Amino acid sequence: MIKKRIIPCLDVKDGRVVKGVQFKGLRDIGNPVELAAYYNTELADELVFLDISRTENGHQMMLDIIEETASKLFIPLTIGGGISSTEDISILLKHGADKVSLNSSALRQPSLIKEASDKFGSQCICIAVDAKWEAARNDWFCYTHGGKQPTDIRVLDWVRQVEALGAGELLVTSMDYDGVKQGFDHQLLKKINEAVNLPVIASGGGGNAKHFADLFQETDVSAGLAASIFHDKETTIGAVKNYLQEKGVQVRWL
Repeated sequence: MIKKRIIPCLDVKDGRVVKGVQFKGLRDIGNPVELAAYYNTELADELVFLDISRTENGHQMMLDIIEETASKLFIPLTIGGGISSTEDISILLKHGADKVSLNSSALRQPSLIKEASDKFGSQCICIAVDAKWEAARNDWFCYTHGGKQPTDIRVLDWVRQVEALGAGELLVTSMDYDGVKQGFDHQLLKKINEAVNLPVIASGGGGNAKHFADLFQETDVSAGLAASIFHDKETTIGAVKNYLQEKGVQVRWL
């Protein structure tokens, strides 16, 4: 049995970690390097670092902050935000990233997925999907630019295409559930599990340890990601893992 992963996420804007609700109302959380060092000792399985200011505003990659963050870690680091070419990916891998997360650029230019997976290996290429349910169109659709711009691309069509192009993993954020802390979007995640055979990191809605247990018991995702509950120390990754183990969910202990 593949053991489940618990992954904290740093949403970084202008060099500071921020967090909002449903991608709005961002508040300052702290320094990404300090938070990375904290999570490195707190039993996190990986760390995701999303530079949301770069996607929105086209900022230069924060290579000094990324490199310093990577230097604090003994766990895998995934970097995302505004990556638009294999050259960007190469630079990030050289500055400490183990994987990269592509979203807007992949939707704009799907061939980048195949080019990147062929060049760096599929294990390095994670596709982030910001998914929102649209009642009028009776389906989930992909959003870009930090959840600000809708597309006409259906989520289930997109994840199938992503798998065919060679991506190694999906990071799926339910925009409807993001920051609400009422549990993960099981319906969306089950549909994605049915559509593809890729490992899925579930994001959006994790508010307590029970939500993670429900996630792993009711869907086939490989990891659960959360931000504010860990940033605000409402619980710890170790406490979540202990609870999961009590509920019979196999987790990693690094």
